[in-house]
Amino acid sequence: MSSVVLRVGAMRFRLWHSLLVAAILFAVLPLPGVCKSEGGNRVTILYDAFGKSPAVTKAWGFSALVEYGGKRILFDTGGNAEIFEHNVKALGVDLSKLDFVVLSHRHSDHISGLNYLLRINPMVKIYTPAEPWGPFGWGAPNSFYRKDESLAANMRYFDGHPPSMLSASTPWPQANFTRVDATTEIAPGIFLVPTISQVAGTLELREISMAIRGPQGLIIVDGCSHAGVEKILEAATKIDPHVRVLFGGLHLVGAPDAELQRISTALHDQWKLDYLAIGHCTGEPTFASLQKTFGDRYIYAGVGAVVNIP
Repeated sequence: MSSVVLRVGAMRFRLWHSLLVAAILFAVLPLPGVCKSEGGNRVTILYDAFGKSPAVTKAWGFSALVEYGGKRILFDTGGNAEIFEHNVKALGVDLSKLDFVVLSHRHSDHISGLNYLLRINPMVKIYTPAEPWGPFGWGAPNSFYRKDESLAANMRYFDGHPPSMLSASTPWPQANFTRVDATTEIAPGIFLVPTISQVAGTLELREISMAIRGPQGLIIVDGCSHAGVEKILEAATKIDPHVRVLFGGLHLVGAPDAELQRISTALHDQWKLDYLAIGHCTGEPTFASLQKTFGDRYIYAGVGAVVNIP
């Protein structure tokens, strides 16, 4: 074999090797401005009132499937069981394979899909706020009311001998509900963070958000942020002071422009969120304000969207 043939063969091998290395690097390294998830970590928006996909139905409410670190977590179930079922099937989501479910709060636009969920996965563990009289079944100690021993027995609650706890039932007595009343690590690195609203219109409403501790900061999923997004961030950042990305609703649908600008600036400059992927009750003017503030760090998250966790 001539030396010319050998040199040509060597050149072809080096070219092939270089192309192979380039192809591997292109597949592994993200392009500038593109969010690439780690190990399939992603959030699929199952229910919301805006979106691009013609395969799903838009409706008021919220639900998302969170996949992170091998866990599959359903967060809220939307406002209509039939629409929830349609969207779940249209997006190819298997609700029989869930590690657990989180219901952020008692409002019907977040829990109405429970009827469908429980048909598919009746024994799944469902975390809820610790509502004393909410729809998830709970109770309150009899000390919540004043007693008057001067009254006749037939004018007193329970003839003057109440049980120590006054219990409330639930429309879903078969459900495997677990109440959360303090920040709780329910799986390694996955926390539920409760808040109580002090805002007019939702006073004393209990809500839980989910915070996942990732290598680059917290991944937070909110339902409606009724206590205020900053109150939720204040509680969640005790776990990790840095927030990588925030999903869900911020309950700013009717907020005036001045408040929207204040919140947008605070999330960017004070709380220093890396990314936003918000939806539901955040509000159209808020979408516009936050998109302007965060630029390419604002991630579209309408119904049907599959968002790789950055």
